[in-house]
Amino acid sequence: MRIAVLDNDRSQADLICQVLTGAGHSCLSFDNGKELLAHLRKESADLLIMDWQVNDLPAAEVLRRAKEKMAANAPTMFLAGSSAEDDIVAGVTAGADDYLIKPVRRGELVARVSAVLRRAYPSQNGSEQLQFGPYVFETRPGRLLMDGEVIDVTHKEFYLALLFFRNIGRPLSRAYIHESVWVRETAVPSRTMDTHVSRVRNKLQLRPENGFRLVPVYSYGYRLEKLGI
Repeated sequence: MRIAVLDNDRSQADLICQVLTGAGHSCLSFDNGKELLAHLRKESADLLIMDWQVNDLPAAEVLRRAKEKMAANAPTMFLAGSSAEDDIVAGVTAGADDYLIKPVRRGELVARVSAVLRRAYPSQNGSEQLQFGPYVFETRPGRLLMDGEVIDVTHKEFYLALLFFRNIGRPLSRAYIHESVWVRETAVPSRTMDTHVSRVRNKLQLRPENGFRLVPVYSYGYRLEKLGI
């Protein structure tokens, strides 16, 4: 899905895009309302996420004008501070479909965006099939195949493997992996993550001869590398 993110803090917008890109979406970030609206005149978006504190234009106006340029069923979400009750009321009144409280938590962001998109685009909720070399991920049944043969993986192993493949070549921090795979589990021992990573590496045979290598990044996390063979 194509997602547009508007936040006065460009680093925050870029972080949101990084998380959503890792979840399989196409994402563009903007730091002012005029820039966002100019983009929407040329290319629409399937979802808009916007800060309710916009510098250059009133947030309600940005939302109204953005909705005019998007499909009728395209949902909108807004970002509000933890104590900004007036912003929450104003955003909902202006027609936003959902909101997130800042600072945004990665796991919650992915879950809430997925829920909003499922409601807005029910016809697209079938199984998604993603292929990376010999590996095929079927997202709805959570099935993983290698060279046409089903690999026996647990639910978390499936989504951990998919997270790595969606971020090939990108170092993923332990915190990011935790928030993406163990969304609602606040205390996950370090050895639990390491065990799951080891199982993914072994079950998927992530070795150079198969074109991929899953390696630790010292004092940071892990990275899946695609090798030229």
